Amino acid sequence: MSTKLFAKSLVTAAFLVCLIVLFMLGGCSGESAPTPEPPKVSVITVQPQSQALTTELAGRTQAFMVAEIRPQVGGIVQQRLFVEGAEVKAGQALYQLDASSYKAALAEAQANLAKARATLKSAQATAKRDAQLVKIDAISQQDNEDAQASLLTAEAEVQVAQADVDTARINLAYTRISSPVSGRIETSTVTPGALVVANQDSALTTVQQLDPMYVDVTQSTTELLRLKRDLASGVLQSNGEGEARISLKLDDGSTYTHEGRLKFSGVSVNEGTGTVTLRAQIANPDRLLLPGMYVRAVLEQARDDKAILIPQKAVTRSASGATSVLVVVNGKVEQRMLTIDRAVDNQWWVTAGLNAGDQVIVEGGQKVRVGETVVAQNTGTRSRTQKATPVAIAQEG
Repeated sequence: MSTKLFAKSLVTAAFLVCLIVLFMLGGCSGESAPTPEPPKVSVITVQPQSQALTTELAGRTQAFMVAEIRPQVGGIVQQRLFVEGAEVKAGQALYQLDASSYKAALAEAQANLAKARATLKSAQATAKRDAQLVKIDAISQQDNEDAQASLLTAEAEVQVAQADVDTARINLAYTRISSPVSGRIETSTVTPGALVVANQDSALTTVQQLDPMYVDVTQSTTELLRLKRDLASGVLQSNGEGEARISLKLDDGSTYTHEGRLKFSGVSVNEGTGTVTLRAQIANPDRLLLPGMYVRAVLEQARDDKAILIPQKAVTRSASGATSVLVVVNGKVEQRMLTIDRAVDNQWWVTAGLNAGDQVIVEGGQKVRVGETVVAQNTGTRSRTQKATPVAIAQEG
């Protein structure tokens, strides 16, 4: 009985061994598991482009011309001849002072002039007669010299009298106070009946020319020195127009429709703020701009013909502040450290770390590792010309 059981066990064991061998042979004869495909990433090809360098600065508007109206002679104000807040023309009468005393002074001066002319005529006749008499010794030489001196005195007195007439006429004209410039006039500080004096400290009113307007902005010396250094080294090129263009953003966020030109750059630095003043001139035909308004001035100062711009979403920033991107080189992922200058809309302006033709990963970078093989799908190049905003990025080691 034991012999039969032993034989049955051997048969069972042999059967199991055969099954195992057949299973192993079947596994070896089948196909191997497929190799996974490399991940796909979207890239853009970097291309240099012409890029305007702009700076956005805070500023205030200023009237193109400001005339504070003061009387040049004293008197009682008889009339105010303008509407407050209206536009006035150069030479337009603004006030009329009581002119009666000045008319009398002119009449007196004219009478004195007539008297001096009569005296001159008599002196001329006497001098002419004495000049003939002295030749025949009818009068002494002294009498003749006295006559000639009297003639010179009479001539001088006529000139003095004429000057008095001119002065009286000018003073009479000053009783009608006129605007020296065209512009918008402010409120009057005096009313008819008020007594004013010549060249008084307080102005009667003020006229401001509002078209064109000035815009005064300040720029840090650090930015100004960097701009001049880049222009001198050839990194940036001047816009070549002699006067930089300027556009305005108003306090409500809107963009002013007219474009201005930079006219003046300060020659001294404010010791307290470390800034210099820039002055631009801009058209204001609709009188939308008023003196003292706060504006943001976008100033185009230079141009980089080889600027490199990449989407901001492609850039990563480490805990230390260093910026980098992932690029595809020969099908493999590499990391590039960047130097970033400023923002241009939704892009970064890169000054170091990338070259023309580099393929920068813009999508899928979070799924790959440095050194990994990838399939790059090109989404285009960066070739648009835009204006750079002044958002600078600090570079840390």
